[in-house]
Amino acid sequence: MSAKAGGPVYKGVGKLPDRALFLFSVLIYAFLYAPILVLMFFSFNSSKSTQTWTGFSTEWYGALLRDQTILDAFFNSMKVGVTATIIATVIGTFTALALTRHNFRGKLAADTTIYAATVMPEIVVGVSLLVFFVATLIPLGIELGIATIVIAHVAFTISFVTIVVRARLAGMDQSLEEAAQDLGANPITTFLRVTLPLILPGVMAGALLAFTLSFDDFVITFFVSGVGSSTLPLKIYSMIKFGVTPVINALSTVVLVATMILIFGGSRLLAGKEGE
Repeated sequence: MSAKAGGPVYKGVGKLPDRALFLFSVLIYAFLYAPILVLMFFSFNSSKSTQTWTGFSTEWYGALLRDQTILDAFFNSMKVGVTATIIATVIGTFTALALTRHNFRGKLAADTTIYAATVMPEIVVGVSLLVFFVATLIPLGIELGIATIVIAHVAFTISFVTIVVRARLAGMDQSLEEAAQDLGANPITTFLRVTLPLILPGVMAGALLAFTLSFDDFVITFFVSGVGSSTLPLKIYSMIKFGVTPVINALSTVVLVATMILIFGGSRLLAGKEGE
């Protein structure tokens, strides 16, 4: 103990809060990721048991690659995710520009609607879209399928893209656009040569978020999908109803690794754009 101005100070006391916080963080991460690690571990189990380890094997990954129904579901998810992401990113970016750069009648209502869509329960969105499709598309001869899934995913991902891009626009110096217009650039040239490059990290972040939400969505897709249009989450759900097998563990591991690579690659790309 040493006497200093302000009272006695005990050695090591200042480190206790840091150590406690570190330990608490470790426990939280263990709680979140331990089940995932167990799933990945048993995807290499040589037997069908998902509770007892009998030996190392990669046979379930081979079985996964030979299952055509799973591959079809994966390609459906990729098709839906990429298409919905492109459409939602374009619409969401221009929506963010309109809400940030312009004042118009009904702007407050539009702004409120954008944020409300992000917190609306998915089951409500799924049921309402199903009712809408039954009332409008089916009478025209358009059955539930990939097209309706894409429309549904675009509808609920636009809000997320808009919010992310709008946050990027809020931190952008608008005088750069004004300078470009003073130098003779028209609005389209200003957007393509000045605005878009500056907000590109936000646009890419919104697109990455939209793709992740679309690829992983189950509830909304369950309501608006039709025969032969099952996505990967729907396929996994149908397999789990008959019991968890190592094939499901292998499939989940592949999806997890692919997602982590996508997130890591997107983060590095965004970091590179930020540094330019």
